[in-house]
Amino acid sequence: MSPTLVIILIVLALLVTGAVVYGVRAGRRKKLQNTFGPEYDRVVGDADSRAAGEKELEERQKRHAQLELKPLSAESKAKYSVAWEEVQIQFVDAPEHAVSTADELVTRLISERGYPTGDHDEQLATLSVDHARTLEHYRDAHAISERSKSGKAETEDLRQALVHYRALFADLLGENPVHTEGAAAPASEPKVPSQKINDHDSDVAGHRPDATSR
Repeated sequence: MSPTLVIILIVLALLVTGAVVYGVRAGRRKKLQNTFGPEYDRVVGDADSRAAGEKELEERQKRHAQLELKPLSAESKAKYSVAWEEVQIQFVDAPEHAVSTADELVTRLISERGYPTGDHDEQLATLSVDHARTLEHYRDAHAISERSKSGKAETEDLRQALVHYRALFADLLGENPVHTEGAAAPASEPKVPSQKINDHDSDVAGHRPDATSR
């Protein structure tokens, strides 16, 4: 075999190997993007490199695989739905307390599903594997709840917190999740007190296409 042919074969082998490696990486990246949705961009953007961000997401998947997650019984779903209705009623007269109760209710639901609830960052990381598309809502809700504890949240902020909590709450219950896109509630406030949260919740869920024209 001539030296020229050997060189050609080596080059071809390197090209094939490179193509295979690229294909594997591209396939892995696509799976991560499909699994984590907007959370993929967030983690990769915060990491030192794309590889580091993807490694973090893969570590989340490994930790998630060790969890013993369980679906809710029909009885539990009904119990949580009733509890949420009570939170909405409570909001009319005591918005800060209602948001605090919503935070506790969502945390309890997270725990009952089998997710960790000790460290907040770890909680977010494990939730992101199955609930990435509603996770930003939870982050926003929790941030407002923390501001509320020091009296730095307005009533409209608290209303938004409840809307955001509802997004993950519905997702965990197995209802239609609320996507991050278009999450902002309309600026106008419903005039009927008992409809305050329901009206905003419906706007976020996309059930009222004319909401923005009000």
